[in-house]
Amino acid sequence: MLEYLRIRNLALIEDMELEFSQGMNVLTGETGAGKSFILKALGFLLGDKLSHEIVRPGADRAQVEALFFLNEDELVVRREISARTGRSRLYVNEDLKSQESLREMRERLVTHTSQHAQQLLLRPAFQAKLIEAAIAQSPILHERDILCRALAENVAKREALQKKYTELTANRDLLKMQQVEIDKVSPEDGEEERLDELRTKIRNSAQLFKNYEEALSLLHGESGVGLLDLLGKLERLLNKMCTHGSDLEKSACAVAALREQLAHFSGRLRRQSTDMEETDVNKVEERLFVLAQLKRKLHKTFPEILALRKEIDANLSFLDACSLDLARFSKEEKTLGAKLKNVVDAVIPLRRDAARKFSERLKDELRGLGFSRDVAVIPDFIPQEIRPGIHDETVRFLWAPNPGHPPQPLDRIASGGELSRFLLAIMSMRSGLDDTTYIFDEVDAGVGGLVLNNLAEKLKSLAEKHQMLLITHWPQLAAQAKKHFQINKEVRDRVTFTVCAQLDGKERLAELARMAGGGAHGEALARNLQD
Repeated sequence: MLEYLRIRNLALIEDMELEFSQGMNVLTGETGAGKSFILKALGFLLGDKLSHEIVRPGADRAQVEALFFLNEDELVVRREISARTGRSRLYVNEDLKSQESLREMRERLVTHTSQHAQQLLLRPAFQAKLIEAAIAQSPILHERDILCRALAENVAKREALQKKYTELTANRDLLKMQQVEIDKVSPEDGEEERLDELRTKIRNSAQLFKNYEEALSLLHGESGVGLLDLLGKLERLLNKMCTHGSDLEKSACAVAALREQLAHFSGRLRRQSTDMEETDVNKVEERLFVLAQLKRKLHKTFPEILALRKEIDANLSFLDACSLDLARFSKEEKTLGAKLKNVVDAVIPLRRDAARKFSERLKDELRGLGFSRDVAVIPDFIPQEIRPGIHDETVRFLWAPNPGHPPQPLDRIASGGELSRFLLAIMSMRSGLDDTTYIFDEVDAGVGGLVLNNLAEKLKSLAEKHQMLLITHWPQLAAQAKKHFQINKEVRDRVTFTVCAQLDGKERLAELARMAGGGAHGEALARNLQD
């Protein structure tokens, strides 16, 4: 049930509040006053799109807020739209929500019968949906839908697999060639960076190597007489001098220690120099050249080549295993197809029986809305192949509102007024199956005379089971309402506003009289309707 609706800064509405009751709530007013726009605001709240241009001039944003009771739980819904960006935000019980979350709940909150709903009724697919909703054994429909989805997913996967298999098979020779080229070089992850660093290190160490050689030359001498040889001679001389009584033992030991230290240092220099000589810069350059050639040949960067190598392995492995996967999908497709065929074969007679009963009930409802006693509603079953070898039926309404004329589809012969009553008849059949709020936007279009009285009685009966919001121009319908709201335009300081007033007593009588044509005749009809 919709208990409260507030609209702010939306088009001509500055700030409007409506408190609805159970049963019938009617909105009346002159054409163009903004009645349907109130329903448009409610539609925006429940997920419909509106342009940011709909925000009232001078306002930063427009806002629509409503209080629903759903299974005795309060549900506060608020949606805002920015005048600057056109972006909207939705809040449910003050929590920010996505639009999808409310669209799923929308059908439980309101059922809106508008021109859009009439156009929907003309579609055979919607008519078929109405019939299937009347099938008693609904679990079998659920099973059918599950099998249809599973089969469609299986077919999609098989076709995608087959497409990839076909593409890779056509490129198998290229993949093999690329694999050979890459394996011939056998690149390693990070190899190019390491070789670049090593090449830089070798180039930078050329001078260091020269210094090593010069230091070794000083220690050993270019012709065999170097610092170590001279220190050895000095050490021997000092030792000889010590044997002759000279006090040079400490000095001789110091010279010996220095010679040993320099000899050890010479070994270190020689080893480092040898290590540097072992790194052949030409080999580094050759390897980098081979890697560069591979990049040019494959037109890829080094990381891309390594990724390509893994991809080639995966694709070739896929080709090897694909035949088994395709066979598995094909087998599963046959199994699902056989199950679906059995379920579809079981649904067909159930649908036919439901369509027959639905049509009979619909004829009774239409007769109560002013159609001929001979009105005919005939289900038309159209064969269709939903999958190769699986044949189902879809159903649409054929009807003959007037005797003596052959039945035809709704979209060929139904007028706007007839569709309005057709919708009302269908909603009457649904009555009691849910607790949604019914919204009728000029369901009385194209209706008059005795038919209007029948329509009023049907709406009154329906409003006893459902909350109803009704826009109408007929006093016969407005008089049935528990709450009556009048929508008007007024101009204040040369600015137009759409306003709403709840009517009671004399005000309501005056509005019913206006709707009845005004004057003494209109007032008399209004008083008669209220008695």
